[in-house]
Amino acid sequence: MKNVKKQTILATVLAVALIGIASQSYAEGKPANYIEVKGGLYSPSGSHELDTFNNGNRTSLDSKTGFAGEVAVGHYFSPMIALELGAGYLESKGSPAVAPGELKLKVVPLVATGKVLLPIGIFEPYGLFGIGAYITDLHVSNNTGGLSGSTQVTYGLHAGAGLNISFSDRMFVGVEGKYLWANPSFGGQHLKLDGFVATAVLGFRM
Repeated sequence: MKNVKKQTILATVLAVALIGIASQSYAEGKPANYIEVKGGLYSPSGSHELDTFNNGNRTSLDSKTGFAGEVAVGHYFSPMIALELGAGYLESKGSPAVAPGELKLKVVPLVATGKVLLPIGIFEPYGLFGIGAYITDLHVSNNTGGLSGSTQVTYGLHAGAGLNISFSDRMFVGVEGKYLWANPSFGGQHLKLDGFVATAVLGFRM
């Protein structure tokens, strides 16, 4: 709990600092606002250990790579600093090595992300850091009881890097990779959403 509070405070300070910077037009007359559509893969970093409610026995469900998507709107406060808000969707499945059954996670992330960019001609590499609320729906079939249909909201952090390539002042494409940390709890059982998200990006400046 203390770590979550510290992370929330740090992320809030970051957001306030970015917003406090005087807004100005993007370099070379480019529009200061933008919208992005992202699509790619979510790869959890580990397996899920769940209580089977059978004399304290636990089962391990290996996580599988699933779909990741996001729509984000952002604003350039300067050519090197931007802030964006996004909403997306992540999913992952897991299955035990022996017993029948399946775990399915559906996650709706609502995120705020700060970016530090390095414009080099048509190229725009950047680093990113942010905070998010993760609305997580868990469904477990056959091998584990008591968790099916559970939905929880938890908070987490993400960090990563990306590269945009501008085709004009108003259109760009790119790639982005980030790692997220979040740990929702279902019926006293903790699941880690920790993992990599890799997406292709299509963006429009407005």
